[in-house]
Amino acid sequence: MAKVNAPLMSFGASGALAKALVYFSWKGIDCVRQFVIPSNPKTTKQTTQRTYMGDAVDAIHAMQIDATHPLGDVDATAYATWASCFANPRTWFNQAVKNQVDAEVAGDTPALFGDGDMDNSTPGQIDAEVWCNEATIAAGKFFYGLTKTAMLNSVAATVTTKQCTATLPSLTAGTKYFIQFRADAGDPCEGAESGIYSEYAT
Repeated sequence: MAKVNAPLMSFGASGALAKALVYFSWKGIDCVRQFVIPSNPKTTKQTTQRTYMGDAVDAIHAMQIDATHPLGDVDATAYATWASCFANPRTWFNQAVKNQVDAEVAGDTPALFGDGDMDNSTPGQIDAEVWCNEATIAAGKFFYGLTKTAMLNSVAATVTTKQCTATLPSLTAGTKYFIQFRADAGDPCEGAESGIYSEYAT
């Protein structure tokens, strides 16, 4: 990319010239570059990966408008918290898509989680609940801890027809806990994880 002054003997230029050069403005600077046509080789692997991506996006959109147990703002915030654990920045949506695609690549059934509720009304415990969009999920655990990157404790969840629940016991009043549901190894939805929710124990 070259910086130009008075491109094409004018004070500004934009667009392609004879499919050879492209003039454009970048951050207020007049620039020019070679005209290129992006390659789009539709290999089997590329097509498969794009299908995985499309399936993941469709699943997220469908769960966002689910009339019974939607993926709402609380769940998006939980996915965003999970996304913030990684060195490379990503949005909550990208994190949810990545988890779905990773499951597809591994040969597992991808799953999303929404309608999360961390109920702290009982002193010393949090009653955790999330809903899955995939009916084949059968077993998992709620992991919890004092930071989003060190959820060292876990409790087995009760999973019945998409609903995943558990009681996190013996918690310290006034302490904030981070909580994430993860499908068990060997489960049809192995590798599927919810976002990371947070709640204070009372």
